[in-house]
Amino acid sequence: MRNPLAALRADDRAQLRKRLRTPVLTFLALLALLAVNVTLGATLPFAQVWIVELGVVAVMVALILLVSMEVIHEPPLIRLFSGLGFFWVAILFGMTLTDYLAR
Repeated sequence: MRNPLAALRADDRAQLRKRLRTPVLTFLALLALLAVNVTLGATLPFAQVWIVELGVVAVMVALILLVSMEVIHEPPLIRLFSGLGFFWVAILFGMTLTDYLAR
């Protein structure tokens, strides 16, 4: 089977690498943060490890919001409302978890 990139010219390959660089780096960063979160959850190195885990999850959400959803290229008003939407979802999950853990 032939390599599909072999048919591309050198400048086309360079442009393809340039366009794929950000998504691939974002994917690798998300995988690394997931590995950190799983490691912290499995080993429990100290009592307040959940604070660090929430920080890691916040960074993951920021990466997804800014890079994958391409909010970073939007006007400030759209960025504000997308951030507020994620904040509202966090409030709803927090209230649901509080209700669930209180029973």
